[in-house]
Amino acid sequence: MSLARRVLCLRPHLCTLPLPSPSPPRLLPSRTYISDMRRSAFIDRLLRSVRSEISFLDNSAPPPPPPPPAPFAVEDRPGEQWARLRRAFPAPEGEEEVRVDATLVDGALPPTRSGADTGGPPRLHISVKVEVSKAARPGVALNFECSAWPDEMELQRVFSVRRGGPVPARQYVGRQFRCFIIGNMKQTFYPLSYVERILMINLLILMSSELDEEMQSAVRDYLEQRGVNDDLAAFLHAYMENKEHTELIRWLKNVEYHIKK
Repeated sequence: MSLARRVLCLRPHLCTLPLPSPSPPRLLPSRTYISDMRRSAFIDRLLRSVRSEISFLDNSAPPPPPPPPAPFAVEDRPGEQWARLRRAFPAPEGEEEVRVDATLVDGALPPTRSGADTGGPPRLHISVKVEVSKAARPGVALNFECSAWPDEMELQRVFSVRRGGPVPARQYVGRQFRCFIIGNMKQTFYPLSYVERILMINLLILMSSELDEEMQSAVRDYLEQRGVNDDLAAFLHAYMENKEHTELIRWLKNVEYHIKK
């Protein structure tokens, strides 16, 4: 029997033979899986870094600040970059409220008034706004813009404001209280080059005219009587050092919380 005839005879049987099952495909990790693995590793590394920083700050906290000068009371404002102090002052014309708003450290100057670099730490600056209001005249207040240095409270401007009404877009705030001199130049904040300092000095000379010395002395005495003095400046620096440390830890813990979500 020829080969062709044998194939024809076996054809019905060949059609009924089971076909071999295909081998299962080889499983490979998908791109999504790899991406998730990389993201998880990045988050773990970031969390370790944040927790390490929190642990370091917890172990290197500055000493707690002293109590505020009596009779001031502190309103800390957690989560914000400033704090408020209040006190009542028994003036002859009626009781006054003295409110002091102070920022965290917001600038620095050379360690000496001459501007010479002695290698010491810079003099840190805190912006302070003082408001004095009378219960008998609730619609008017006296404002003082000050600079708090570690050992000194300096007054910049004094002006009155109206409460409860519209605030002028460009309110007149009086003359510069005092021009601050360092050697032959005005004080300026870091970081400025020598040329930038000279330009700033010339601009300040053209723009500022200071109050006379008698009025300066009277305004200083007015604030001294209400407790706004060098002791308050020293307290603010101790307090703000501690607050900045606390706020940084709070911020890092918020970052940690959102990373874990």
